[in-house]
Amino acid sequence: MGLRTRLAAAVVATVTFVFVAMFVYPQLPWRMPYYAPCYDEVDGMACRITRKIPIENLPEYGIVLAATLLIVPLLVWWVLAPVRRMLPVIAQVGPQNLGHRIRPGRGRDEIKRLGRALDAMMDGIAAGYEGQRSFAANASHELRTPLALQRTLIEVGLAEPLTSEQSALLATQLLETNTRNERLIEGLLVLSQADQGLKTRAPQSLDRIAAGVVEAHARTAADADVKITSEVSPYAVEGDAVLLERLIRNLVHNAIKYNRPGGTVAVTVGVGGAALTVENTGPVVPAEEVARLFEPFTRLATGRIDHSGGSGLGLAIARSIVRAHDGAITATALDDGGLRVAVTLR
Repeated sequence: MGLRTRLAAAVVATVTFVFVAMFVYPQLPWRMPYYAPCYDEVDGMACRITRKIPIENLPEYGIVLAATLLIVPLLVWWVLAPVRRMLPVIAQVGPQNLGHRIRPGRGRDEIKRLGRALDAMMDGIAAGYEGQRSFAANASHELRTPLALQRTLIEVGLAEPLTSEQSALLATQLLETNTRNERLIEGLLVLSQADQGLKTRAPQSLDRIAAGVVEAHARTAADADVKITSEVSPYAVEGDAVLLERLIRNLVHNAIKYNRPGGTVAVTVGVGGAALTVENTGPVVPAEEVARLFEPFTRLATGRIDHSGGSGLGLAIARSIVRAHDGAITATALDDGGLRVAVTLR
């Protein structure tokens, strides 16, 4: 029996009891003494002094009140029984038992709806916990690999005397490995900052930020034999300038990096109903693999970061930044190869 039905039954039982009590009380074999009230126009002051006030209803009131105080707590206990049954089940949920569910079944009763809401909440918590654990494992793996490489290079340098050329080569390799570690740690910090949301918001000109990013990547695109173009219209958003610049920079950087010689990158702002779109040519991306590209440390057909020096967090950071701005980001695989990433912002 649901909570609503139990409450209705409790109200009916209480009202019924009152009516039954009012009927039973006059049938009792004993009666309290009754004193008629005094009236000034008949008895005057003497009556009020020598007579008592009417007390006929007072015993009835006391009996009904006492019985009600005994019955109502029992009704409340009975009504709240479904809630009490849920408490031990909820108490069993913890970090080591995230798979536990109430599973109340179907129905529109409030208790069942509450149970389904709690199960949905636990599904979200379990998914977030699993995501954090997977993220920590992947981050540990990505940091361990370059650190092991650094250790090997240092041990080689200490094992035997090196020539000046060998020392220079060793120093260069150590510097490259250290740079990769710095990019990875920076990406983790930005991702953590974006996941915490925005503390302050201010009007930002998205078209100006995008134009600056495109200009800054013109040399990189030319070196990669990629043509980068932009079409921007005035577009103002409420947000953080640093994070928005990082969002566009990550998308443009990925569009250039995962391209082909002679390919193109097109950046648009405020065109076609989207706040920002970045479209590039490149290898064909299976449609079922597109969503996976937004996961940290994931690369197409590899599952982990490639060996081109990237941190593997570009699209994951972009997604977190968009979510922090209450927006949405989608990627679409193009038939001829490449991706079209669209960002909508409020």
